Amino acid sequence: MNIVLNLVLAVQILSALGMIGLILIQHGKGADMGAAFGSGGSGSLFGASGSANFLSRTTAVLAAVFFVCTLALAYFGNLRPADSGSVLDRAGVASPAVVPPADTSPAGQIPGNTPAKPAASGATDNSVPAPSAPATPKP
Repeated sequence: MNIVLNLVLAVQILSALGMIGLILIQHGKGADMGAAFGSGGSGSLFGASGSANFLSRTTAVLAAVFFVCTLALAYFGNLRPADSGSVLDRAGVASPAVVPPADTSPAGQIPGNTPAKPAASGATDNSVPAPSAPATPKP
């Protein structure tokens, strides 16, 4: 499948370059129209050779090849394998937890520079104490 995509892409690039070259070589129709309305030199509105010569027909063929290649690349680019799913579907597969090694560098020896360790079962340092019972007024 990769060979087909590369072949279609190469044909598309060659047709695009061919179109660019042929369009730059062609004589503009606007110059002939100016000649038709009083400047002389041209017998008809589209020039002496007619409305479609070899260069314009070749450009049209290359344009059709370019569009077909573009549609083929869009079609092949939109195909997805049957086994591919969402990224979220594959998120449930967890890798084993990796425990980082103890930091023995000089920076690791500085107090307060070590990461906090999770507390074992029981109360944590930032836990809120339970409220005490309200005091009863003495008579």
